[in-house]
Amino acid sequence: MGVARDTLPRLTSRIESIPEDEFLEALTALEDILDDHGKRSRLIKKRIAQIRRGRANGDSYTELVSNNDTPLIVQLLTESSIALGRGGADVRRAEARALYAEGLTMEQIAERFGVTRQRVSTLLRRAQEPK
Repeated sequence: MGVARDTLPRLTSRIESIPEDEFLEALTALEDILDDHGKRSRLIKKRIAQIRRGRANGDSYTELVSNNDTPLIVQLLTESSIALGRGGADVRRAEARALYAEGLTMEQIAERFGVTRQRVSTLLRRAQEPK
């Protein structure tokens, strides 16, 4: 399947407009986020075990949450949720931009991502905004 001659200038300008390895950089950042998430997951599991032991010993939830064993599970969950949300958004924007630069239409990207074309348009606009 070839590319029509009249689309080559458009495609070339699209490819030149994307910073090299932006998508790979987003994936590398996501790996770091996932590593941190793994650490938080281990802390959450440790905290769950502490709470279960405390409850088995008759401790109230108030005592268990007030005994300065920080961070709390809810804090760790919030940190993970925020980090994964931001990392995921960065990956979506970079991937959409890379696919668009390679010639996929917004409709094609939307179909692959399972979103609307308008959402892809927003991703591409936000990818162009300075961070």
